[in-house]
Amino acid sequence: MSERLAVVRAGFIPLLDAAVLIAAAARGFDRAEGVRLELVREVSWSNIRDRLAFRQFDAAHMLGPMAVAGQLGLGSNPVPVIAPFALGTGGNAVTLSLPLFRRMRDAGEAGAGSAAHGRALARVIAERRTRGEPPLAFGVTYPFSSHNYEFRFWMAQAGIDPDRDVAMTVVPPPMTADALRAGAIDGFCVNAPWNVEAVAAGVGRIVAVKADIWPGSPEKVLGLRPEWWDANRETGEALLRALHAAAVWCDAPENRDELAGILAAPTHVGGDAAAIARILAGDLAVDPDGTRRALPGYLAFHRDLANFPWRSQALWVYAQMARWGQVPFNETLAGRAAQAFRPDLFRAVLGEREANLPLSDERTEAAPGDAPPGTADFDPARIDAYLRGFAVAAGPKPDPARFE
Repeated sequence: MSERLAVVRAGFIPLLDAAVLIAAAARGFDRAEGVRLELVREVSWSNIRDRLAFRQFDAAHMLGPMAVAGQLGLGSNPVPVIAPFALGTGGNAVTLSLPLFRRMRDAGEAGAGSAAHGRALARVIAERRTRGEPPLAFGVTYPFSSHNYEFRFWMAQAGIDPDRDVAMTVVPPPMTADALRAGAIDGFCVNAPWNVEAVAAGVGRIVAVKADIWPGSPEKVLGLRPEWWDANRETGEALLRALHAAAVWCDAPENRDELAGILAAPTHVGGDAAAIARILAGDLAVDPDGTRRALPGYLAFHRDLANFPWRSQALWVYAQMARWGQVPFNETLAGRAAQAFRPDLFRAVLGEREANLPLSDERTEAAPGDAPPGTADFDPARIDAYLRGFAVAAGPKPDPARFE
């Protein structure tokens, strides 16, 4: 029977939000649909991008904004990418070094929530400038990533200009905690488990999570080259069905311990299975002193339409790219950006399996309920007005090397 299985070679980064791909292969959801997922663990998003572009991968665990960037021809080795399936939501967190957090606490308000943490950081940055100290260095996992846009969004809400007031650099996800420990960076935004790993190692403090910043921002997707989908339509549809079954399984609480054990395997994410199970349950350690947050929706793999590739989310990404000077804003580019997410393919393949599919492919993306005053919802039909509403936006055009 194995000879009849269509092999799909897929790259992934060791993060908990690769769970759907990993579970699909580990528990046989792929084989039940007549395909075999051959998973390849990678260390950086640039490697994922390049190996998909060079036809070494058929599919990839991919940052949602990477697919948008591919459609817009941005970055090195750009290749058009489509995302017919989202791999889940949530998981990101802004983690700062303990010395920086202590200085924020001394500046005031550092213990009063995400927005207060941002204001305290702004005070520290102002103090450092007055004293002639060098800018703080913050890491994100890729220039075209939810991590970059969410970190920038959070800082800008506090009046911090991420292009002028701090230095932003790229650090691969598995290296973020080590970079913080070594003092190479003062903070980072990354997905689980590396944010919690920094806390467990006693070097970091989580000050904001995705739900505090923009809960609807797109996270990881299944990235495919359009010509691969066209040439392998039957295999691609089988892959989507396998991932859908795996997503349902991953989200069931009774499967959490087994999923944690699968993810803890060194060939997958690695780490302690019990610690991973706590993260999957939304029990998050945010400080080495034992402070925790209960976040039941911290990671979702299927519930609340977590797998639906909303066009409005692709457009939210495009709006952030325009806000920070990565692309100009115009209707032509917005239309190309929207083509990255393919709800039409999702509906065609999974319409009979997925209950309560929305009538529209776009929605208004709501700002968090506790967002600072003036934080607007995102209406995909009014991107220009949305962009005009920001007090902090792009400064001088960033160095192109940052977008390699």
